[in-house]
Amino acid sequence: MSDPWRARVSGPLAPYAPGFVGELLGAGYRPVSASFQLQLMAHLSRWMQADGLATGALSDEELERFLAARRAAGYTNYLSPKALVPLVRYLRGLGVVPMAEPPSLSAVDALLERYRAYLVAERGLAVVTTVVYADLVRPFVASRLRADGGLDLAGLAPSDVLAFVLAQAERRPRRSAKLMVTALRSLLGFLHVEGLTVRPLAPVVPSVAAWRLSGLPRGLEADQVRALLASCSRETSVGRRDYAIVLMLVRLGMRRGEVAALRLDDIDWRAGELLVRGKGRVERLPLPVDVGEALADYLGRGRPGDAEDRAVFVRVKAPPRALTPAGVSQVVVGAAGRAGLGQIGAHRLRHTAATELLRAGAPLVEIGQLLRHRAELTTAIYAKVDRDRLRELARPWPGGAA
Repeated sequence: MSDPWRARVSGPLAPYAPGFVGELLGAGYRPVSASFQLQLMAHLSRWMQADGLATGALSDEELERFLAARRAAGYTNYLSPKALVPLVRYLRGLGVVPMAEPPSLSAVDALLERYRAYLVAERGLAVVTTVVYADLVRPFVASRLRADGGLDLAGLAPSDVLAFVLAQAERRPRRSAKLMVTALRSLLGFLHVEGLTVRPLAPVVPSVAAWRLSGLPRGLEADQVRALLASCSRETSVGRRDYAIVLMLVRLGMRRGEVAALRLDDIDWRAGELLVRGKGRVERLPLPVDVGEALADYLGRGRPGDAEDRAVFVRVKAPPRALTPAGVSQVVVGAAGRAGLGQIGAHRLRHTAATELLRAGAPLVEIGQLLRHRAELTTAIYAKVDRDRLRELARPWPGGAA
């Protein structure tokens, strides 16, 4: 095991080295990772000493100069501002390094921040939803940027709105285009309420043609599921975690956010149930034996004991925080890549769980209960997957064999 103290720090940062190592180890960094961070601290301190730079003068500009000098010296790792985040965060926490100046917002960013605040305060939207809406309408706002850095919103015309929607709809998937026009209507309503546009333009935004249940859910075949699970090595901590995640998605049809939100207290081992939190509701699901065994294996031999909270699934890299929904998706993408299955997302495993139940003869009502659909019509799309039952309903082709 590497010893973090092998890297000796001299210069202006030397008094803070012991505390920094303790901070790293307390946050879950392994000794070898803490050693690399201390080596970076030692190099920064030597550079500061050679440049006659005091600790209090360590601004973002000086840190960028240090990284440039590090790259020029031929170093091949820890070359980006991200590498300095643990050290700078620690020094700023002690008050020995000044806090970074908040970046000045551009006209586009300033307007979108006001828009997001409006969505939260006036429309009651969740913060994560406001981020999505702001990202969707950012190109529209940016298209109104003037040469002087301001925004030309008063001159907005219906033709500008229609041209933007047509251009965006051509390059977006149908579902993304529908969400985009919803966000655009919301933005145009905000602009009129704020007095930034002379007339209301939200009614100008056309709808995107989309028919409910027109798609076909794409589940994986049994051999593909086996390959996906086999790609997660159960001999390693990461593999045990990934195996449990994939198995929960494909057996219980859970959403990626529901897996990420799972807490240790949500597992009722005696009753064989899971408490699932998703889409504003808390519901109970049965805990199958194979899923329970995978969870127990991960919790007993894979999950770090020094995890920061009671999340079931945590990150691999220090500090061991709760895995995000995006992290759950990345687990599936990684497993699919190792199995040679191409691009597969977490939601496709939810479709797989539903189609497997349908093939086993489960009625749509039970499938809807497992998937926690609020409306029966949402589950009805899986009826199109059962080709054997659909053949019973198909009428014979005119003029065909009797």
